[in-house]
Amino acid sequence: MCRAHAGVRHLLGGLLNEEEEVVVVVDMEAGLEHLSRGTGRGVDTLLVVLEPYYKALETARRATELGRELGIGRVLGIGNKLRGDEDREAVRAYAASHEIPLVGEIPFDEEVLRADRAGRPPIDTPEAPAVQAIGALATALGFPP
Repeated sequence: MCRAHAGVRHLLGGLLNEEEEVVVVVDMEAGLEHLSRGTGRGVDTLLVVLEPYYKALETARRATELGRELGIGRVLGIGNKLRGDEDREAVRAYAASHEIPLVGEIPFDEEVLRADRAGRPPIDTPEAPAVQAIGALATALGFPP
């Protein structure tokens, strides 16, 4: 396990030494171990996923706190797997009470589940609400379409 963390640190460190601007998106496992092992060095934005479940919200809060302690300049939240108004309000209230700025909300989407079961990437279904929400989030964050 330590070799994997060291490899990620080395890869990210090399990319961050490039002269031109580099955008790297790393989907890390839920939890805090990867941040505490230094994989967050050189990161300027940390996107923390808030799902409408207590344990997931608490993990997001702790990741936000750790990201700030590590000096990451922007720590932003994304609501995920939101099934309706109750989920949206719960995530929004939790984020507000813990000073986690939300930059996007992604609805729960059966199409994503179907794609996963079929071994297809969700992006192959561009009309799916979750895929559209992710596209809007990417645009809001400044990624090209």
